[in-house]
Amino acid sequence: MGFINPSPPPVEPATFVRLPLRERVRILSTHWADDGFGTPRVLHVVYVLKMLGLYFGVGIWIASATSGIAFTDVGSWYDNIVVYQKLAVWLMLLEVIGLGGAFGPLCGHFRPMVGNIRYWIRPGTIRMAPWGRRVPFTGGDERTWFDVALYVGVLASLVYPLAAQAEPVPSQFLPAGTGAQELVPPQYFVPILVLMPLMGLRDKVVFLAARSEQYLPIMLFSALFGTIASTADFVDLVVVFKVVICVVWIGAGVSKLGAHFENVIPPMVSNSPAMPGRWIKRLHYRDAPHDLRPSRVAWFMAHVGGTAVEIIVPVTLLLTTNATVALVGALVMLAFHLFITSTFPLAVPLEWNVFFGFIAIVLWVGFDPGTYNIWSFSEPWLLVPVFALLTFGPILGNLRPDLVSFLPSMRQYAGNWASAVWAMKPGVEERLNELPGVENQIDQLQRMLPTPYERDDADLTLQKTIAWRAMHSQGRGLFSLLYTHLDDIESRTVREGELMCTTILGFNFGDGHLHDARLIAAVQKRLGLEPGDLVVMWVESQPIHRRTQEYQVIDAALGVVERGTWNVADCVAQQPWLPDGPVPVQATWTAEGYVRRRTLGVAPEQLDGSSV
Repeated sequence: MGFINPSPPPVEPATFVRLPLRERVRILSTHWADDGFGTPRVLHVVYVLKMLGLYFGVGIWIASATSGIAFTDVGSWYDNIVVYQKLAVWLMLLEVIGLGGAFGPLCGHFRPMVGNIRYWIRPGTIRMAPWGRRVPFTGGDERTWFDVALYVGVLASLVYPLAAQAEPVPSQFLPAGTGAQELVPPQYFVPILVLMPLMGLRDKVVFLAARSEQYLPIMLFSALFGTIASTADFVDLVVVFKVVICVVWIGAGVSKLGAHFENVIPPMVSNSPAMPGRWIKRLHYRDAPHDLRPSRVAWFMAHVGGTAVEIIVPVTLLLTTNATVALVGALVMLAFHLFITSTFPLAVPLEWNVFFGFIAIVLWVGFDPGTYNIWSFSEPWLLVPVFALLTFGPILGNLRPDLVSFLPSMRQYAGNWASAVWAMKPGVEERLNELPGVENQIDQLQRMLPTPYERDDADLTLQKTIAWRAMHSQGRGLFSLLYTHLDDIESRTVREGELMCTTILGFNFGDGHLHDARLIAAVQKRLGLEPGDLVVMWVESQPIHRRTQEYQVIDAALGVVERGTWNVADCVAQQPWLPDGPVPVQATWTAEGYVRRRTLGVAPEQLDGSSV
């Protein structure tokens, strides 16, 4: 890849777009192994500047302007809890606006580069309530002026603690050896603790985009434990912050158990601009470009450098009272997050990763574990509800992924994701522009600056993401469904579901629950597509205690027409382009009259009553 221009395409775009789908996936997945998304390096510079300047620079300036710390004196703020609190609130605000993880081309926002706020401050756009009519006053899928007002209220409630003047913790309430400390007054967190859950009941997309599962616990415990009337109170507050971050780490580590995660590592490393040569990237594949299954190196990186580190080190940090052990553990977790940041994962949660690496240093190096540890918690019984609250989402989400987003389940990088691919007849993609606030990404790329894309170049660029999906375990199953169900697949436009989610809702972060059958129904209500025009292959995450994943075949006009399962082992054994044919899928239910490869292009009344 170049500094200004993306890496050259592996095939002339005009030729590429006319190739069979399986061949296109093969070309782009093998190309990805060497070049990743092929993003110009100038974009990586933009992301780094945004992370260091907008997030850390402005965030620490805000903290210094509203407290007694000195912006230029790192020693005065790196271990001050108020900086930790302010940075968490500032990052949540950036996420809600769209200047955090979902920003820019690596998340499908080509022009303009910001999604979130442009959609959520506009009445008429699509919203996704988590439980719809089952919760009073949350039914429907259209954003109203009430939703816009609630969203503005969420923004204001995040500005409120940012602008609040910090209060010093009296020195007599600080253990010996603890430097000067300040805290945001507890009451300043109450508005966001009220408004964000209400926002989530109206639109789960905003709630999840805010990374509420990460930051609301920090704010909740800041409110509950933030009144300092004794030394024990301040120790308890720091300890509960340590528990929060350790549960996030451990939950993420547990979610990586299984066969999915080792398939995440190779394409993730291939996308890193920090890798010095293609030979290092190819080490993560068995025999690139011929065999793109993960190598032993990838297995080691996944299950030793990933799973084991993310479980063992946080457990050690949570239990240790030794300063040296804490220092080593904190540095390991800092390196862990910096490595993830260096790969520029497609959801680009760069600020989140650096924030968590930073607070590892703050909490375990800045606060002596000999004093600040769970064994010193003043009321040990209180740790029971703390742990129960923090582990509820990960436990339920791993057992019943259909009930919980992958974000509260702590499966951010696990590779075990609900996901989808869309197959559209000619002209359907262009009709997405009829949706309020929506411009399809082909059109966005053709308006890119400084150099607009030609139509075929734009198409090839978007198809890189379906090749990326095929390099992951669930992608092999989704493409198997395409080949199994659609006899006209070569004439259809195939798009990654996450890109469609970004286009229609303004945000995505790898959660297929945001673009399931309910979103397809909302699109259908507005566009009135014919049967067969839009067919979506959708799959749920794998429960931790099962070996299968459950899929749905969704026709926009007909609804769900088939449900079934596939074995994860069958998917991970295949190449991304499925040279040996589709993996076996087992239908467990079919709509009356539905026949694969025959009925998706006809009206419901024409179904012949047969079934598979």
